[in-house]
Amino acid sequence: MLVSDFNYHLPEELIAQQPLADRAASRLLHVSVRHSSFLDRQFREFPEILRPTDLLVFNNTRVFPARLYGRRSGLKSQPLSSRNPASRDFLHGRVEVLLTRQLSRDPNAWECLVRPGRKIGVGEHLFFGEHDELTAEVISRGTFGERHIRFAPVDDFFPRVEAIGHIPLPPYIARPDSASDRYRYQTVYARVRGSVAAPTAGLHFTPEILARVRERGIETAEITLHVGLGTFQPVRVEKVEDHSLHAEVYSISEEAANKINRARRENRRIVAVGTTTVRTLEFAARQTQGELRPSSGEANLFIYPGYDFQIVNALLTNFHLPQSTLLMLVCALGGKENVMRAYAHAVKNNYRFYSYGDCMFVE
Repeated sequence: MLVSDFNYHLPEELIAQQPLADRAASRLLHVSVRHSSFLDRQFREFPEILRPTDLLVFNNTRVFPARLYGRRSGLKSQPLSSRNPASRDFLHGRVEVLLTRQLSRDPNAWECLVRPGRKIGVGEHLFFGEHDELTAEVISRGTFGERHIRFAPVDDFFPRVEAIGHIPLPPYIARPDSASDRYRYQTVYARVRGSVAAPTAGLHFTPEILARVRERGIETAEITLHVGLGTFQPVRVEKVEDHSLHAEVYSISEEAANKINRARRENRRIVAVGTTTVRTLEFAARQTQGELRPSSGEANLFIYPGYDFQIVNALLTNFHLPQSTLLMLVCALGGKENVMRAYAHAVKNNYRFYSYGDCMFVE
């Protein structure tokens, strides 16, 4: 299967650069797998589209301001502990660091992407914030240019990141982040800090929409997957089967596992909100080959057409980049020809695409 089979043309003006003032005002393309058809709707209709017996599963991860701007030093051999904070004559060059994954429970060790990528070498020191609130050393370099860095220990690491960091808007949003993005590039049910990108299918929900879901008696559950490189890394191979995903941290509670297992036993439909929810549930199911169990760890399941779904029956998702693993996952659930026809319809009818764009429901 070729990666190019998942290409489509998208006019640049359809890439949403700003969120709608009202989250629930998004359009929704309702895709029927059974009938190979689709219907233009509004997201406000979503609670009524669901069945009263459905189990709706959310990813409750919370985006943190993981993009840091700083400076680099030319003294690779000087330990951070011996640096004179008052001396800036050896500092040079602006740097941009996107924290993508914590490498251990110690918050000091991180995997990240850096700019300028070619200039930042192993052993280099990085300084962030007007008063060097955070300092780090580049420990190693990854296969595709990512770096492993280690921050000098501080007691309040995350509060400092929250104070000096920027919301990591995707590169196709061609503007700097703003203060409003800290709220808007976040689901209203976000709870567990750890993502560098929002699970965007959830951005359409409002407290009122969630209340209507509950009023209809629809059961809900929450899992956690911290969105990192595995979600948005580009596919650099020609054949789909040759690609592999970066691992991302996930957690499924006992309460969520019990709800999902009960829904399966009762032959009720399990509806995932977002591709990250799909990958988490399907990865966990493959580990046990039976009932879902409470678990946590790192998930790296790559889903593409031909995959046999064990948990998820339906999906709410945004529109994804051409030739991306996320589009391949949607095609696996909805059928490649059906989904690609739906995408062509969305382009023709001026749907808004990507993170701040419209959504589709595949059932």
